[in-house]
Amino acid sequence: MASIAPAAVDTLDVAGLPTFGFSIRSLMWWATAGLMLIEGTAFAIAVAIYFYLRDINASWPLNAPPPDWRWGTLNTLVLTLSMIPNQFAKRAAQRQDRRAARLWLVVCLAFAVAFIAVRAFEFATLNVMWYANAYGSIVWFVLGLHTTHLITDAIETAILAALLYLGPFEGKRFVDVSENALYWYFVVLSWLPIYAVIYIAPRLQP
Repeated sequence: MASIAPAAVDTLDVAGLPTFGFSIRSLMWWATAGLMLIEGTAFAIAVAIYFYLRDINASWPLNAPPPDWRWGTLNTLVLTLSMIPNQFAKRAAQRQDRRAARLWLVVCLAFAVAFIAVRAFEFATLNVMWYANAYGSIVWFVLGLHTTHLITDAIETAILAALLYLGPFEGKRFVDVSENALYWYFVVLSWLPIYAVIYIAPRLQP
């Protein structure tokens, strides 16, 4: 009896396909989007607490003048300008230009360090301590929450820059740079409503 030959199995050579992708093709993009959603919710809850406390008190702010405009406004300008090198870093990563990506990461890091330095002056000119009353506690909490996000992203930017300069280097680092830029946009844009809460809301009559 003649034996039956096994059916041929079609194979597909995927060796030439890229090992990473950008935007929605990347798991890192989805992870970053989820993180921004969670942290954005935390910011929204903090702001809601601020306005709840403002609503239940007859006067606001409580036994304190509003914060000084200067440093918060300067930081808003610094953050807004930081989006320019951030976008250049993102574009360089997407075209897989290692040299340009690491250069713009260093510029982004310089902006982040400048912002953190000015943030120290912001805390010093809030005109209220965190333990003074409910107003002081929520203002320090909201500003501290944003500062935490800023510091963590600055650390990540420094690490990515070091990897692009010193290695070890893999192509997927370009994805990390691109998503780091996306998260920086979140840090910048989340600051704008927080700025309004800290610096404008206390000057408005309840």
